[in-house]
Amino acid sequence: MSDKPTAVRVYLARVRTALADLPASEIEEILEDVRPHLTELEAELGEGARVEALIERLGTPESYAAELRASGGYPPAAEGATQVLAATRNPSLAKPRIAFWGLVLCAVALALFAFAAAVRVDPDGLLGAVLFLPVFLISLFLLLKGGVEPVLALPEVVWLRRTLNKGRQQEDSGKALSYLASLKPAWWIVCAVVLLAFGLLLMLRSRTAVLLLPFLLVAGGAAVWAGPRLRGDRRLLWVTVPISAFVIGGILGGFGAAVDLISNRNSYSNSPSYYQTSDRYGNDQLTYGNHEIENVYAFDAEGKPLTEIYLYDEEGRPLTVTRYGCERSSGTKEKIGADNRFPRPKIEQGVTDDQGNYNGYNGYRSSCRENAGVPFSAAIPKVTAPSPSSTPTSSSAPATPTPTK
Repeated sequence: MSDKPTAVRVYLARVRTALADLPASEIEEILEDVRPHLTELEAELGEGARVEALIERLGTPESYAAELRASGGYPPAAEGATQVLAATRNPSLAKPRIAFWGLVLCAVALALFAFAAAVRVDPDGLLGAVLFLPVFLISLFLLLKGGVEPVLALPEVVWLRRTLNKGRQQEDSGKALSYLASLKPAWWIVCAVVLLAFGLLLMLRSRTAVLLLPFLLVAGGAAVWAGPRLRGDRRLLWVTVPISAFVIGGILGGFGAAVDLISNRNSYSNSPSYYQTSDRYGNDQLTYGNHEIENVYAFDAEGKPLTEIYLYDEEGRPLTVTRYGCERSSGTKEKIGADNRFPRPKIEQGVTDDQGNYNGYNGYRSSCRENAGVPFSAAIPKVTAPSPSSTPTSSSAPATPTPTK
């Protein structure tokens, strides 16, 4: 028999301590009654089960001991002992509470940012998640320093656990929860696949998304590794919960993007050849036939290009579309605003070499430049007004012959 204490032995040791004011013979009798149940529960949790898993199912050893007192008709713990226990535990509630709610806040934020990025198919929607990184790091630090047991003993966590346990005991909700639990092994594979697909989809819309792909691959691998081990080590919740929230937000956002795409296609089939649709920033996009228009050039009757023109529709509404410019640091095309002023500078993307030569033979650094000129000339047809002399006149009616008698 191994000398290493099992989860049941550790849990029962704390229960014994909480019952220390009772006679020793009665303590042993109580522990002998509950030991088979705990041993069976430990076997159900699997080899290497941790005491945190028992706490999740039964509550803390102290609360479990209080329930044993009540069910056995024993008096509650002495008031002095309760006050000492409260004085010992209350100051520690702040840190586990920060750890728990930090995790919840980061999970919700990741779900929302993933939803926004998926709906717009734009990696820029994920930049806000960086703001929550300090919150997650603080939460993780407090978890690793204090352990997961104080977090599981929080009143709100205990209430949540008991609510789930009651749900499992109900017929309808119990079946639903059991079914969801059976899907856990497949869920971690789904997370990995969705994260990879999410990164590839963003790369199709923006080259900068390639920087995000390694993080998504690491997150997918972490989900596959940590998910099956979650039952034995609840600290892995700080890995699986944020990843799951991100995936759920991405799936919902992708569904919204698909619905929007189908809606746009249907509206196109029922609309004239000149209409507006939305671009990836949510701004209107001019379209003529099957071609999206990014720029409009106007010329006067002499073929001279016009500048600073503003477009409106027949009801006086400005035809406002996204305006793009060059992002100098990365050499990419970026949104800089939205207006109805035309023409816009033509955005040219290429590469430069060490001497600054644009699209040279040795170019390797991404570069972008704006060309404000008109890239073509227009031959305006001359319309000549017809002269009065050239206007055809109707011939006079022939004279009526005089009838003869």
